[in-house]
Amino acid sequence: MRLAARAVSRRLERGLNGLIVPSRAIEQALRRYGLRVPIRIIPTGLDLTEFSAGDGQRFCRSYGLDPDRPTLVYVGRVAHEKNIGFLLDVLEQVRRTVPKVLLIIAGEGPAREALQRRVDQLGLRANVVFIGYLQRGQPLWDCYAAGDAFVFASKTETQGLVLLEALALGVPVISTAELGTCDVLKDCGGAVLAGDNVADFAAKTLSVLGDHELRLTLCARARADAARWSIEPTTRALVDYYATLLGDRSRASLAVAETRT
Repeated sequence: MRLAARAVSRRLERGLNGLIVPSRAIEQALRRYGLRVPIRIIPTGLDLTEFSAGDGQRFCRSYGLDPDRPTLVYVGRVAHEKNIGFLLDVLEQVRRTVPKVLLIIAGEGPAREALQRRVDQLGLRANVVFIGYLQRGQPLWDCYAAGDAFVFASKTETQGLVLLEALALGVPVISTAELGTCDVLKDCGGAVLAGDNVADFAAKTLSVLGDHELRLTLCARARADAARWSIEPTTRALVDYYATLLGDRSRASLAVAETRT
């Protein structure tokens, strides 16, 4: 499958004048595949006006959850490649120190049944709640806001937009830095980076849950981190790249299109 993916990628680049990727890690992966087409890194931007403040207590009331419990949140596809099983192992260690800790898993996907079985095996039924799919907008923002921290350990992200969404809502992030998430988490003051091992991730999680002042500091920095990824500069970079590829004659019409959008 890997050989096929590389072959298809090389075939698809034929005739391209340029290629846009969202992160440095994806550029490097495509270069390893053998692609030689010019590549420009332009991340997917956030429309920060879309992110109104979330109401974590409202979310807890809606789902019958105790808003005073130490709470971690995961949002995303419930798929095997998202490494959610790793988060369950982390949770099992955290629970030894914080027995009431709760992990909210919001999303749907093919790994849900396997993860529910893993929850039972670890004796975590009282510490995990599967919310299912949430509509983008206030219901989802409220879910993010219900967490004392957003936890993430995926190894397959091209960028990691959920990290930016959590930061935009002022929610601290605890995450490994793998593939595309490295760009998002580099110099990120609202995030705590954890190693790709259960012991370190659990220790970092306990430090955030147990230190109110640290959480306040992370919250204060999170929105500023997200602002660096706003849609305005990424759109301008996209327009400039199209203009470069298409020639100067296209620059004026592209500028007009940008203004209209």
